[in-house]
Amino acid sequence: MTKRLSLLLAGTIISAGALMAPAIAQSTGDTSPLDHVDGEPPATGEEATAAGEPVETEPANAPDQEPAFPEQTRAPQPAEMPEVIVETVAEDLPQLWSMEFLPDGRMLVAAKEGVMHIVSAEGEAGAEIEGVPEVDDAEQGGLLDLALAPDFETSGRIFFTFSEPVDGGNHTSLGTGVLSEDGDGGGTLSDVEVVWQQSPVYDGHKHFGSRIVFTPEGNIFIGLGERSDDPIREMSQDLGATLGKVIHITPEGEPVEGNPFADGAQGALPEIWSYGHRNIQSAALDGDGNLWTVEHGPRGGDELNMPEAGLNYGWPVITYGVEYSGQPVEEGITAQDGMEQPVYYWDPVIGPSGMAFYEGEEFPTWDGAFLIGGLVSTGLVVVHLDGNRVAFEERVPLEERIRDVKVGPDGAVYAVTEEDGSSRILRVSNAG
Repeated sequence: MTKRLSLLLAGTIISAGALMAPAIAQSTGDTSPLDHVDGEPPATGEEATAAGEPVETEPANAPDQEPAFPEQTRAPQPAEMPEVIVETVAEDLPQLWSMEFLPDGRMLVAAKEGVMHIVSAEGEAGAEIEGVPEVDDAEQGGLLDLALAPDFETSGRIFFTFSEPVDGGNHTSLGTGVLSEDGDGGGTLSDVEVVWQQSPVYDGHKHFGSRIVFTPEGNIFIGLGERSDDPIREMSQDLGATLGKVIHITPEGEPVEGNPFADGAQGALPEIWSYGHRNIQSAALDGDGNLWTVEHGPRGGDELNMPEAGLNYGWPVITYGVEYSGQPVEEGITAQDGMEQPVYYWDPVIGPSGMAFYEGEEFPTWDGAFLIGGLVSTGLVVVHLDGNRVAFEERVPLEERIRDVKVGPDGAVYAVTEEDGSSRILRVSNAG
């Protein structure tokens, strides 16, 4: 059932960053129309922008804000950008939030409505996996990220985040269970347990964050949202809450020994790694094992960070964006003592969701780059690093909202789309 497509669904090859097409329609950054309503459409990569120039040419939503250092935003495109072939490997799936490759190359997917499926190599989804706990799937909530335990091949254990309905509202929770297959394409999740819950509970349906990243030591980072609303979002600065945080826990849900607030001084929660985040929906380790995240900004101000232990990343006190109304966020400042600058930011936004560190032979020019899904930019955003700074940025237009990104066992890039309540899985390979 593999199907080739191009920007206009009529060909097979896309040249990243080097095509001319009409600007895409304005889009929202998540499942809520309140997120990422931007005054200008973002660059998609279809625009005829020369190598060596920034792919983004539209004016910023916050034009008076200045970057703190050169190339903190609008980095140039690299001199060489690959042409890609885009194929549909699965379609007519429910609206997905995440996917993971199983050891044999099949895909385990999580649908926002609260179901999991195993998708075969031929792109066919098996029956719903039984045993998935109830989710609150209103607006941005639902069954969210997936991760295989490091010992999955022997244990069958998986981890997943979801918006858990509880008395008083909901919160982001980390669950785990053992996946067993029934031989008919379906299966069961058993030994299900919720091992960690975000606090406090809130009666809202936005900014659950949720990306799960296993460390080389077998522990877990989770990037979390601050629940969006004002007031509540200021709790991203509160070390007694896990809203707007990166947490660092064991697979059993306990704080990792050596965490920056492990002593619990002044009421700080010991699982917190970093704080002052808005809504993290992209996270991955680099080749040296460092955690990198991308969080949704407001109107402008999506941020790439390398969160370090105990540091404050500023939201909502500082930001490179404005309120959806166009008014300043709080005092309208972009820097303050004791708060970290993002490594990179986007204005207009890309609407980040999903992220993978590329290491492979399929795309030699992407080796060591981060691939980020764009809900608003409707494609892949490729960020090339030079140390801990962004040297180049390019865009691969896919003309669909991209919810998750994975590098396959074949070295190709797989992108999960979401449009009109359904999803496809696209395979992006090198045409060269």
